[in-house]
Amino acid sequence: MWNIKQFTFNPFSENTYLLYTPSKNAFLVDPGCYTPSEQQELMEFIAQEDLKITSILLTHAHIDHVLGLQWAADTFAVGVRIHPLEMEILERNPMTAAQYGFFFKPFVGELLPIEAGEELQLDGLSLKVLFVPGHSPGHVAYYSSESAVMVSGDVLFQGSIGRTDLYKGNHMQLLESVRTEIFTLPGATQVFSGHGPSTTVGFEKEHNPFF
Repeated sequence: MWNIKQFTFNPFSENTYLLYTPSKNAFLVDPGCYTPSEQQELMEFIAQEDLKITSILLTHAHIDHVLGLQWAADTFAVGVRIHPLEMEILERNPMTAAQYGFFFKPFVGELLPIEAGEELQLDGLSLKVLFVPGHSPGHVAYYSSESAVMVSGDVLFQGSIGRTDLYKGNHMQLLESVRTEIFTLPGATQVFSGHGPSTTVGFEKEHNPFF
């Protein structure tokens, strides 16, 4: 079974996740750790659990989800998995940061494409890549049927959905992504979102006001 550790980082209150196996190998998802204290918090947990980061996974490349990406890629010396349609979003982040009033360097590191339907394997456990565009053009979620968990990024929140007024957002596409890719999963599936508390597929199917 996957172990999941959630951290809430940066001024956007973004959720960064560690998904790790009983053998202590781990995926780092959406590293938003921006300040030295946030990076230290993440490192202390990794050291405490004796984890080895094997890859960095992005659900999408909006700036709040990648504020710690350069630090993480340099620190752990691993590649970054990203959907090809998110490359433009990642490249726009220095401009996005300027709009928020701060400086952000272009990312320099190994970017490895990830595709819909791909199965990521780690110590006999798997994560399926679900393509769920709408909040951003190449947004993906990571789903484990064996552990009944999903890291959804900014597609589905407790009682809400991701905003679609950002660059290349599409409201109808987002609703369709949730209906076809997420609401077809078992109701007990726990959804770990990019912001806020976790929820379940069943609860959102019944109570989410957008559906």
